[in-house]
Amino acid sequence: MNLELTDEQVALRDTVRRFLADKATVTGHVRPMLEDPTGTTELVWRGLAKLETTGLLVPQEYSGAGMTMVEAGIVAEELGAALYPGPWLSTAVAATRALTRFRAEAEVLFTEIADGSTVATVSPLGGARPAATGRGDGVVLRGEIDAMADAAAADVLLVLAEDRDGAGLFAVETASSDVVVTRERGIDQTREQFRVTLDHAPAQRLAGAPPEALRALVDDLLVANAADALGAARTVLDLAVDYAKVRRQFGHPIGSFQAVQHLCVDMYETVELARSGVIHALWAADAADAEERHLAAVRARAFAGRLATVGDTAIQVFGGIGYSWEHDAHLYLKRLLSWNTFLGGPDRYLTEVGAQLAQSVAHKGQRSSSA
Repeated sequence: MNLELTDEQVALRDTVRRFLADKATVTGHVRPMLEDPTGTTELVWRGLAKLETTGLLVPQEYSGAGMTMVEAGIVAEELGAALYPGPWLSTAVAATRALTRFRAEAEVLFTEIADGSTVATVSPLGGARPAATGRGDGVVLRGEIDAMADAAAADVLLVLAEDRDGAGLFAVETASSDVVVTRERGIDQTREQFRVTLDHAPAQRLAGAPPEALRALVDDLLVANAADALGAARTVLDLAVDYAKVRRQFGHPIGSFQAVQHLCVDMYETVELARSGVIHALWAADAADAEERHLAAVRARAFAGRLATVGDTAIQVFGGIGYSWEHDAHLYLKRLLSWNTFLGGPDRYLTEVGAQLAQSVAHKGQRSSSA
C-alpha cells in the first residue's frame, strides 16, 4: 500500500478542489442550500458529473471511470472540506457500491449514475426492512424507512427489503405516488435525511443481498464517510490555525500562547492519525481480503469518531465568534457530529477493535506456548 498519491490522483484532487472553490463555496452554495431538501443545484451536480466524479466507481463497461475506493475517498475528502450538501456520497458511492457488491444487473442505472442523469440513494443498512410481495413486474414494497439520506434529491431509491427469497436489493422510483418522502430535521443541515413511506410502491428486484456482500457494503460506506469527515476536520483545523495567527490579545497573536498552541497541536495530531487509518481502509476496500478490509474499516470508524473533537476544539480557539451563525465553524462541527453517529456511535466499533486485539494477543500467546 502506497500512502502517497499518484500524479493522476493529485490531479483529480486538485480538479475537484478548484471546481468546488469556483462553483460550490460555503457562502455561495452551501448556505443557500441549507433549506433546500435536495442539497444541490443542477449546475453543481452537472459540473461534478462532467468531472466524471459521479461515475468514478461505475465499471468502464457502463461508461464509468472504473476507479477504486481510493479515488472515491480523495473526492469525498474534498467534498467534506467544502461541506458539499448534495447527494454525491449517496449516488456515486453508496448506490454504485451496492449495485456492485450485490452483483446487480443494472446496466441502465449504472450508465445513468455515471453521466449524472440519475440520482440514487440507498436505504439504511440496519434496522427493520420493508416487506416485498409479488413476483416479476408485480413486485411492491410496503413499510417505513427512517433516516434515509438524500431521498428528496433521488430519482431512484435502492431499498433493502425482505421477500420470500430473503433479503434483496430493490429499485423504487420516487416519482411513484406510493412513495412519500418526509424531511427529518437533524443537527447537521448539510446532511439531509428523510423518512420514506412505501405504500405498495412498485419495485424491481435487482439482486439478492447476502450477508457477506452487505457487510462489505457497510465497510465501504464507513470509509467513504470517514474520508468526508476527514476533509471537514482538516478544513476547520486550518481555519482555526489561520485565526490564531491574526487574532490578538494582550498585544500578541493568540497563537503565540502555549495553551492555544496545544489545542492546535491536538487537532493536527487527531487529523493526521485519522488520515493514515482512512487511507489504509480505502485501499483495503478493494485490495485486501474480507477480514483485513473489515478490520481496517472498523478501525477507521473507531478512531475517526474522534474527529468531532477537532470541530469542538476549533470553536474553543475561535471563542465567541465560533458560535455565531455567520461563522462557518459551527457548520463544520455539525458535519463532524453527524459523522460521529453514522451507522451507530464509535463505542460499538471501539469495542469490536478491542475484542479483535484481545483475540490476536491470545492467539499469539497460544502459539508461543506451543512453540
